[in-house]
Amino acid sequence: MTLGLFGGFGIELEYMVVDRRTLAVRPIVDLLLRHFAGQTTGDFDDGAISWSNELALHVVELKTNGPAPTLRGAAAEFQRSVGRLEAALAGMDAMLLPGGMHATMDPSREFQRWPHDYAEVYGAYDRIFDCRGHGWSNLQSCHLNLPFADDAQFGRLHLAARALLPLLPALAASSPFCDGRYTGWCDHRLRVYRHNQARVPRIAGAVVPEPVTSRAQYFREILEPIWADIAPLDPDGLLREEWLNSRGVVAKFFRDALEIRVLDVQECPAADLAICALVTAALQALCAERWTSLANLAALPTEALAAVLWQVAERGEQALVDHPGLLQALGLPARALPAGELWQRLAAAVLPDAGTVDPALVAPLRTVLTQGPLARRMLARVGTEPSREALRELQLELAECLARGVMFEGRSK
Repeated sequence: MTLGLFGGFGIELEYMVVDRRTLAVRPIVDLLLRHFAGQTTGDFDDGAISWSNELALHVVELKTNGPAPTLRGAAAEFQRSVGRLEAALAGMDAMLLPGGMHATMDPSREFQRWPHDYAEVYGAYDRIFDCRGHGWSNLQSCHLNLPFADDAQFGRLHLAARALLPLLPALAASSPFCDGRYTGWCDHRLRVYRHNQARVPRIAGAVVPEPVTSRAQYFREILEPIWADIAPLDPDGLLREEWLNSRGVVAKFFRDALEIRVLDVQECPAADLAICALVTAALQALCAERWTSLANLAALPTEALAAVLWQVAERGEQALVDHPGLLQALGLPARALPAGELWQRLAAAVLPDAGTVDPALVAPLRTVLTQGPLARRMLARVGTEPSREALRELQLELAECLARGVMFEGRSK
């Protein structure tokens, strides 16, 4: 069934499986899925939510089981499904860990690749790019998928998404720690993601995509050049697929959907869904040309948007957004504005009353808008020079937030 703009929603949430005591990653997702399915498999349907493997054997993905007609109730379904996984993992002395990155994981020593179905493709990635790095095996994200029915809707949605993309880490950054230390970035996951395929730079490009507006243009200007660049390294053509493109928002024409990929996963599904609800409302306004025309959105330079993205990824909601064209495209005065304040203004404009979103998401969204992204709250708790024990306690608390479905408060205990 063809869905039009905002006619359905696909949400994907990635979590690590870790030891309940040491928090070391546990490469047992195949055993976890087998526990439920009764056989080795890469996916399992849990009602409205389905589970699947990822490249790393310690990562499990939860996603809506097909397009959901609305975001209402989705957080509760994800939380129910988390509970089933947690109950099974408890019998394996393991649990789920949220957040964009593991604060102390050593990928060079701990990474194991998924060895079952799709292993040939994962092996090609590993051979070409060496997946024993943070940018491959230590990063968890939330993907927001939105449908389009034709070229006109695709172009409208793609232009809106690329304009909003640079501002998303101000809401969703949750990865300030890596290798047992503060990285200096709120969203270190994006920092390592940016370079994980540096051997073929065109795959990720500037992360912010080019302003293409049709399927033919997308294949001609984005996909076919990527495929040409990877061909000498991939003689069997295993990676010659749409999903090779690793920009921060990508078109999946095989299912007529756009996938936004720059959101770090949060401490609980309610936080992820609250962010997705606000992002969706802002995209609807941009698609409707509420503040500016599509032509003006297309005219926003990719390089300038990418510069904003990296400023916001580094400083989160405290980053100053000073690109006049972007501010005007969002209906804001063309003067420098902290990204957090920008989102507060956008929320007031596109969510004029609590009735426009699932009531269960109102309080989580308020926490993000008033206290900052999870990265800021993590830093408020342990500071910029935490001990490894402080990081362990922090991650244990985040794991408890996920298991209970509650927000993380950054104030010191």
